Amino acid sequence: MYGTIFSIFVCFIHCAFSTIMKISTEKTDFLVIGGGVAGLRAAIELAPRGSVVVLTKDKITESSTGYAQGGIAVALSDEDEVRIHYDDTIKAGDGLCNEEAVSILVEKGPGFILELISWGAEFDKEGSKLAFTMEAAHSRKRILHAHGDSTGKELERVLINKVQTFPSVSRYNFAFTLDLIIEDNRCIGASILKGNEIINIFAKAVILATGGAGQLFSRTTNPPIATGDGMAIAYRAGALLKDMEFIQFHPTSFYSLSAPQFLLSEALRGEGAVLKNINGERFMPGYHPMSDLAPRDTVARAIVSEMVRTGAMHVYLDLTHLDNDFIKKRFPLIYSTCLQFNIDITRDLIPVSPAAHYIMGGVKTNLHGETSIKGLFAAGEVACTGVHGANRLASNSLLEGLVYGAEAGKTAAMYAEKVKMQDIVQTSRQGGPAPFNFDLKEVKNSLRQLMWEKVGIIRCRESMSDAKTRLGEWDIIIKADFFSRQELEVKNMLTTANLITDAALLREGSIGAHYRSDFKERGEKWQRHTENQKEKGTTWAE
Repeated sequence: MYGTIFSIFVCFIHCAFSTIMKISTEKTDFLVIGGGVAGLRAAIELAPRGSVVVLTKDKITESSTGYAQGGIAVALSDEDEVRIHYDDTIKAGDGLCNEEAVSILVEKGPGFILELISWGAEFDKEGSKLAFTMEAAHSRKRILHAHGDSTGKELERVLINKVQTFPSVSRYNFAFTLDLIIEDNRCIGASILKGNEIINIFAKAVILATGGAGQLFSRTTNPPIATGDGMAIAYRAGALLKDMEFIQFHPTSFYSLSAPQFLLSEALRGEGAVLKNINGERFMPGYHPMSDLAPRDTVARAIVSEMVRTGAMHVYLDLTHLDNDFIKKRFPLIYSTCLQFNIDITRDLIPVSPAAHYIMGGVKTNLHGETSIKGLFAAGEVACTGVHGANRLASNSLLEGLVYGAEAGKTAAMYAEKVKMQDIVQTSRQGGPAPFNFDLKEVKNSLRQLMWEKVGIIRCRESMSDAKTRLGEWDIIIKADFFSRQELEVKNMLTTANLITDAALLREGSIGAHYRSDFKERGEKWQRHTENQKEKGTTWAE
């Protein structure tokens, strides 16, 4: 009896909700989901070839692109060569890079940078020449920067200005993508939530450029929007995902119990900053021949080891031996931000500890941005071309967004030439609130702590099995239909957390950013890639 009454109540809520939720339909030639460097560059490529709608779930300037401090890597200096950039990228990827993808990145990269400059990008210079700096795992000074430590914001400014010159491009800000619309294993659009309205946007081609998933971890350098949405909606649509276990943890995120986390660029160490433990002792020379400029995964684990050894919650980054005026000029944003929290980086040691920074895995694509679903393309951090392998080389991400964003746009345009809009079947989305008593804010906080503690920098079967047990308690949330950004983000975070954990459990070995204390060697299958797909589960790629 009580079950019947409850079912009637749920049905009443569902029907009442459906009547007040307005559902409308729109058409466009191209739909780009995401407004960072990859999405904007794709939109620029598509603009002369038809109508383009760019969706962002927040304001247009809120993406990981704008938070990129360090710079963009490119072989343009007199002392550098494309081949050397290639070798450094391959080495950082720890044997799992797609070599052809890396070749495309480093060979086409210089042309895209010169294109940006022609559009008005203002990179820092030394006299009349571009200024380059060093970062970890690079063997040459090849990092371009803008306004000291605001490179991402400069790229964002230039790309937004360029997009706005095309009347064919329109933008929907504060539009959350509910799901992709799939018909006969073909992506024909997406359902989005904008205010109190659901809009089914149909398109000849859809490009995912939604960024990463750093918010799955309690410590992260990523902005609040990085909740793994693109990976989750692609997974629900049936797309293949690849190498989801490879999460890069940036070694130096500002540490304070009373201040927000923010990135302290690797460029600081490139300019001479050194790491010291809580006792004021340098420790990186004892962990790697490249010392403070070792690959990120090595530095992050070394910091964790020092924190455990000394019983501290952080280590220090020391710039005090560098020229004061140089520091202020080279890192104006970092200097002013730290000063707000009573840290003068010219005189004080900066407390730092690692934080989730970048996911090397994502929606599997070929070299042209095509996913396993026709009509669906992906670029940037949400995608996995294999260019980063098991560990991304510092400052290659912005370059990847430019190169592969353009490539995905070009391929989508060619695909769309064969698609007629009248062939698209117009469907609508229905749903209602889910009947459970979870406090989703509490679930989100618990999930982030769970992933940090159990599936973080150092993993093992026991810790990840514990995580899977806890994640299983929240399965009902993953299966529910929601109609608010806050609820949908939690659903997507849970989905992506499961994908990461499953892939990390499958890879019984340590390679790149994936480190297991119970399998410290590479393992027998180390050269293979993991895949996640809704129908097949988590398997080794064939």
